[in-house]
Parts: sequence; structure tokens; C-alpha cells
Amino acid sequence: MGSSDLLTVVLVVACLTISAVLADSEDNGKLQCTCNNDKSTCVNGTCRGDLCFYTWVKGHEERGCFSQENYKEQCYTSFERFFVNCCRENWCNAYTTPPPNINPTSPPEVYRPELWITLSLLLLIMIASMCGLVLFLRFRRAHGKLTNVEEHDVTMLKVPNGDDPTYGDIFDEFCTSGSGTGLPYLVQRTMARQISLAQCVGKGRYGEVWRGTWMGESVAVKIFSSRDEQSWFRETEIYNTVQLRHDNILGFIASDMTSKNSSTQLWLVTHFHELGSLYDFLQYSSLEPEGCLKMCLSVACGLVHLHTEIVSSQEKPAIAHRDLKSRNILVKRNGQCCIADLGLAVIHSQSHDYLDVGNNPRVGTKRYMAPEVLDETIRMDVFESYKQTDIWALGLVFWEITRRTIVNGIVEEYRPPFFDMVPIDPSFEEMKKVVCVDQQRPSPHNRLHSHPILSAIVKIMKECWYQSPPARLTALRVRKTLSKLDHDSDFNIEKLKRDI
Repeated sequence: MGSSDLLTVVLVVACLTISAVLADSEDNGKLQCTCNNDKSTCVNGTCRGDLCFYTWVKGHEERGCFSQENYKEQCYTSFERFFVNCCRENWCNAYTTPPPNINPTSPPEVYRPELWITLSLLLLIMIASMCGLVLFLRFRRAHGKLTNVEEHDVTMLKVPNGDDPTYGDIFDEFCTSGSGTGLPYLVQRTMARQISLAQCVGKGRYGEVWRGTWMGESVAVKIFSSRDEQSWFRETEIYNTVQLRHDNILGFIASDMTSKNSSTQLWLVTHFHELGSLYDFLQYSSLEPEGCLKMCLSVACGLVHLHTEIVSSQEKPAIAHRDLKSRNILVKRNGQCCIADLGLAVIHSQSHDYLDVGNNPRVGTKRYMAPEVLDETIRMDVFESYKQTDIWALGLVFWEITRRTIVNGIVEEYRPPFFDMVPIDPSFEEMKKVVCVDQQRPSPHNRLHSHPILSAIVKIMKECWYQSPPARLTALRVRKTLSKLDHDSDFNIEKLKRDI
């Protein structure tokens, strides 16, 4: 071989060596992957690329490599019954298998904050809309209650910010059921100017009661005479300082002091009940036994609420009425009653250890006075004594109601208690002789004993009239007994309907 031939061989070997080195350098940085999909790129079951992949298509498996340029198109392609997996480690696709439940794959989810912000705003808008709807419905419902104020005792006025409140605004937004505390003094100062007196519906020694209109609604205006200022002040004080929310206590609105014809008038504004007092109602109305029970039970419920002390964040002291009678009880449209006229009330708080008897010189109505009041043996420093006088009067009110109840087609004319023993306007001494000396009691009609409900009420009456005050029933016991009668009566009526 000549020198020229030897040189040629050396150059060829050098070129091949350089080509191999260049090929090795091109493979540097590439992944080694298991390969079985393309025989032109697979060398001994191996290929090099930027990613290793595994695919499963309807039971057919393939493994191989993808370049950087087309991995997105290849790795994220998906359709039904297709599985693909790409990875970035040497031989990472060698043992890949499809999952048990093959689902179409998609590109990795990208966190999109604008989507969450939009969803959050939609949720807030929905919540705000629901709250607005609830408030609107509550407003409409409260406004609807104004059409029947007698059925929903409304009280506890507060003055909203801004212009003078209207009747609807106050009752819709700031009132609760029953009587309460916190007389709004701004309303108090303007109440008399806003009310138009329409009709006098009653007169008494304290003054007059008028039906008035306030912002288009009927209200009762009790106008006290100047000599009875203590009763007005006392009643206003009690409504302002005591939580009295109850269906069977007259709903209080406000009190005011005004001047008319150079004289001072003291106003107490309450709910208006068109049926009037129990005394007036019994003059022209008679009752069925069930109606009698309902009426007696409602009076007992109101008295229990007065007598009960409530110890809570909003405390209610115990209250004794001291002038309970049919004229001081009002009849509501639903046949129940509510107790009114708290001008002589006594307040007691056991938790704070005080007894407030007020300084009103009036002592109540003589016809309804208990024996211990008439003979002046009542213990003035013991609150229970005042509650026991209320029980005595409660029995007399029950007697008035049962007298006007129809049994076997018979009903008696209305008469006040002791009508056949004392004159129309009895003196203190005349009542004392009948009640304390002779120990007389009103006589229930014999027909009442033939009806189970009325017979039970008669028994309650007599237990309210014991000469010894501690022996009398409590208001709570009276209410419980009447409630059981009412429940049993409803049960028997339903049973009778089922039998029919």
C-alpha cells in the first residue's frame, strides 16, 4: 500500500470518529426511553427524546419518545377509550400501565383566579338578594298586621332617625307584641298633636276614654282628670319600666301631657278594642260555655303574667293590679280579654328586694275589695297580700262572666257582684258588713252545676273567695286548672266529630 492509500484510510477513520462523537454530543441531554412504536427510531427497544410516553388505545400499548416541539400536541390529545402518559425521567415509561377505569385525559387544570372571583361575586349577589327578599316579606307581613291591631298587641315605640315617624313606620319597624318599656319621649311630645279625637266611648271617675285616629289607625285615648294625676303618672311609670309583653295585657302606645282650653290634660294612648270593656260586653252579649271558658282563661293568663317576676337580662318585677274588675278588662275580637288600668298597681322585685306601692290615695273599687282590705287587716308590707286581693276580685269577675253564659237555654241578665246585698254605689261600711261580718258571697245559678265546664269554674270561684287570704288559689293554679279544662274540652269536641 502506498503512502497515498494509507493517508486516505486515516482520513476516513478520522471522519467516522468525528461523526460518532458528534452523534454522541447530539444525544447529550436527551432521555432514554423504552421504545416499541417506531422501528426507524427504536434501537434495541430504546430511543432518545425530550419526553418518554406511554399510550393505550383500545387495548393496544405503545411506548416511545417525543421531541420538545410536539409534546404538547401529543401528550394532551385525548378521546374516548384512550390513555396517554408522558414523563421526564430515563426509562420512566417502561412499566407504565393504564388505570383501572380509563377516562379521557386533558391538559392539567390551570388555576384561574378570575373564575373564582366571578363565582364569589355571584354567590354574594344571591345571598344579598335572598336577604332583601326576606326583609321585604317581613315588612309586608308587619304592615298587614296593622289591619287588625286588636289581634296583635303592639307596643314599645322608638323613634327612627330622620323625619317625624309615621304610624306605619313605627309599628312596622319598631314595635313588638304586647306592652313593653322604653317610652319614646320624642313621640310623647308630639302624640297629642298627631291624634284626632273622634268619639267618647267611656267615662269614669278618672276621666274619659276616647276613640282617636293616629296616622289613619284607631287608638284609644284615656284622658285623666287633673285630680287623678297620680294614676296617670303611675300607669305611665309602670309601662315605661316593666316588660309587659303579653296578649292579655292591654297594648300600650304612649302617654302625653297637653293643654286644652287653658287646662292640662293627661293622655294615655293604647290599642283600641271596639267591643269595649268586659262590663259593657256582658250588658248585651251572652256566651256559650266554651266561650266563657276561653274568656276566663285569658283573664287568668294576663293576671299570671302580671304576678310573675321574670329574672333575665330584661327583668320584669312582679305586679299586683289592686283594682281588677270587669270595667278594667277589655274584650278583643277573638273572644279573649286583656287587662287594663294599672294606675293602682304595686311592684315587687324579690331579686332586688324592693316593694313599690306608689303614693296614689285611691284604694280600688269597694264592690271588689277583699275582706282583709275592708277590715284593714291586710299586711301592707307583704307583696303576697296584694296578689291575694287580686284573686278575690278574679273570682268576682268569673261570677259575672258565668252569669251571662247560656246553659240549657237559660241565661241571666247582667248584674254586678253583690247586687242583691248592697246598693248601686255601696259605702265602705256596707261592703264591710256584707263581706267581713256576714261573710256573704255571690250565689252562682243552679243551672251552672249541670255543665262540667261551668261547674269547674264555679268551684274555682269559691276557692278564690276564702276568708283567709293564704287559703285562696294562686293565679297560676287558676290558669293551670282552666287550661286543663280547655284541653279536655277540645279533645271531647274532636272525639265527638270523629264519632259522627
